[in-house]
Amino acid sequence: MAVKVKNSSSEISFLGRLANSEIALGFLFILPAFIGFTVFYAVPAIRSIGISFTEWNLLSDAEYVGLRNYQDIFEDDRFWRALQITVTYVLWNIPLQTVLAVLIAVIMDKVNNSSVLRGIIILPWLMPNVIVALLFIWILDPTLGIVNVFLEAIGLESQGFFGVPDQAIATVAGVNIWRHMGYTSILIYAGLKTIPKSLYEAATVDGANGWVQFLRITLPLLRPVLVFVVVTSVIGSFQIFDTIAVATDGGPSGSTRTIIFYIYQEVFERRFNMGTATAASVVLFLILVTVTVIQTRYLQAGRSDLADYS
Repeated sequence: MAVKVKNSSSEISFLGRLANSEIALGFLFILPAFIGFTVFYAVPAIRSIGISFTEWNLLSDAEYVGLRNYQDIFEDDRFWRALQITVTYVLWNIPLQTVLAVLIAVIMDKVNNSSVLRGIIILPWLMPNVIVALLFIWILDPTLGIVNVFLEAIGLESQGFFGVPDQAIATVAGVNIWRHMGYTSILIYAGLKTIPKSLYEAATVDGANGWVQFLRITLPLLRPVLVFVVVTSVIGSFQIFDTIAVATDGGPSGSTRTIIFYIYQEVFERRFNMGTATAASVVLFLILVTVTVIQTRYLQAGRSDLADYS
């Protein structure tokens, strides 16, 4: 009987130590998010890999077909065209968005760090993509849009924007740059606040002008934030859908049919072709993993240049 009491007291002591442990407390805080991630992301993702090896239209039983779905998408010119358009969109979106966000963040840090200004800058990001797309459909309308009215007023020709194949994907990129650059600039602004002001004071004493300070101090010390911004922006850009679905529906002439829109069409416009769609999703996932690994390795995401100044 005494042994049982001893075991019971030791169990209570262990539970007490566990409850007081910071590690246990941390796991407790992330548990709801972990459950949500597992149920709504991890399990469907694993299941989709199995679906990609089947022929399934949601109405009948799935039939195992091996690698045929992957062979079909690799032989589909629409898939490669969609991938090319997606890469083009990323190359339009990421450099311009990042440069503009850095510029806005530096201006806020140097000129005005008002919380009201930061709130105004982040407003476009708070608007749903659908609302933003509808807004720009009106603004960029070929005949009545205020942008074309302004262009004609200064003697320039009106532009088709969403309605012209050569301009459509760049226009979509411009809309999303407008929506996201404020949020990105806030992240970079937070990174600027972690840079010690003493470094700039020492550089000023040494005779370095503002441009030299930006290149030699600001950019190197913003590396962790910039890597996070670029990696997450690239992942998000590869998954662009809302703006295209509302503004162009993949047109004109398929010029805005990105990889996500291609997957959407495979499911809802080609007899619920779930097997091919999930196979394309798996390929997209592998592309994103590869691109992310290359980015983090090339940009040295795990290294902080702040240690070089300490």
